[in-house]
Amino acid sequence: MKETIHGTTVLCVRQGGKVVMGADGQVTFQATVLKHGARKIRRLYNERILAGFAGATSDAFSLFQRFEAKLEEYNGNISRAAVELSKDWRTDKVLRRLEAMLIVANEEKMYILSGTGDIIEPDENVLAIGSGGPYAQAAALALSRETQLDARSVVEKSLAIAAAICVYTNTRFTIEEL
Repeated sequence: MKETIHGTTVLCVRQGGKVVMGADGQVTFQATVLKHGARKIRRLYNERILAGFAGATSDAFSLFQRFEAKLEEYNGNISRAAVELSKDWRTDKVLRRLEAMLIVANEEKMYILSGTGDIIEPDENVLAIGSGGPYAQAAALALSRETQLDARSVVEKSLAIAAAICVYTNTRFTIEEL
């Protein structure tokens, strides 16, 4: 049986002219927390694009590098870079084996990218991945619909709710804003 490392919550919210992505810092292997302060979010393409990962760390770093290369190739066009990375990810024999998901976002667009070739753009301006993703997404949707909180506050409060529910999510958040 393959042992996997669990635990990530990554949340992205676009609201009030801001894009905010946040993630917890916990890395868990079986019943042990290995790390409390992992950074699961990166700024790419001249700090204009945010990317967050869930899944195997080395796989995520490979995907960050490949996505950034696609951004360079397509002059920062996030949509085109996402499509081209997804094509490669789905068809390349090595990439196909990577076990990770990405959220990528700039001021206009946000997507979830997966190894199955999925490129998901949300109906609402909230995306989440990882073990605590559904909890964070539900909280963020409720807060963004029913309150006047800014995007950063929605991310902070939603991640805190996810951390209170998901045992693979902690409260050492990294938050980046565009």
